[in-house]
Amino acid sequence: MAYFLQQTINGLTLGAIYGLIALGYTMVYGIVGMINFAHGEIYMIGAFISLIFFTLLGLLGITWAPLAIFLVLIIAVVFTALYGWAVERIAYRPLRGSFRLAPLISAIGMSIFLQNYVQLLEGARLRTLPAMVTGGVSLFDDGGFTVQVTYLQIAIVVLTLVLMLILRFLIDRTALGRSQRACEQDLEMSGMLGIPVNNTISITFIIGAALAAAAGMMVTLYYGSIDFFIGFLAGVKAFTAAVLGGIGSISGAMLGGLLIGLVEAYWGGYVSGAYKDVAVFGVLIFILTVLPTGLLGRPHIQKV
Repeated sequence: MAYFLQQTINGLTLGAIYGLIALGYTMVYGIVGMINFAHGEIYMIGAFISLIFFTLLGLLGITWAPLAIFLVLIIAVVFTALYGWAVERIAYRPLRGSFRLAPLISAIGMSIFLQNYVQLLEGARLRTLPAMVTGGVSLFDDGGFTVQVTYLQIAIVVLTLVLMLILRFLIDRTALGRSQRACEQDLEMSGMLGIPVNNTISITFIIGAALAAAAGMMVTLYYGSIDFFIGFLAGVKAFTAAVLGGIGSISGAMLGGLLIGLVEAYWGGYVSGAYKDVAVFGVLIFILTVLPTGLLGRPHIQKV
């Protein structure tokens, strides 16, 4: 029981990170009906920006972890949001009225470009960061196995919940959220009614990139090592989480992320860490066989 609880804690922590990345996929798809396959690389760029500024703050003598994390979070969000905005303007907006495969091809090309861009700037080797947050809380001991929640795991879950609440408030209670919901229903009609469609889509990309930056910072702190390729697998798993929860559903993206994290933790802990990715996609196939729209997704109704 103790080992199961420990794996649950680990899985929820990992799932919170996947959920934040998945939100970027589901928000963009919900509004423009397009999968942003470069989103995993945006997350990777957020991780590298975090590592660079953690290093710079260390050189400046700012070593108090809460202050350093807060400053790096703000910086990473701002810089990564600029990347998200640029990607939308360069790779997607010019192709919005084109045939449906054009944005997909552009997204894949942008993904490859960003990978190689970071590889040229930062190198192909692993970049490491010394542990900044150590220690934790021991919950109980069972037969010599101690169940522990680290302070970093607590911080990751709390930050994820705060960001989710902020996002839910923006979507449900603000003019921007109303514009996003209108664009989700009908882009053309929203434009005719005076809603700034282009700005709304750009801001959606910016919000998704900001959430990915927060996830990138968390991963940098949690694992202590990153490379230019981390965006590919994390992006695929986050996309899987978005589809599992119901693509286009904010709550579904987070639920899917948590489920993916738990499946990965349980499979890695009880079966084999070598095949945990296979288990993740196996669960996706099973769920979509039973629920084709995902756990919280709504069927798309085509009006004629």
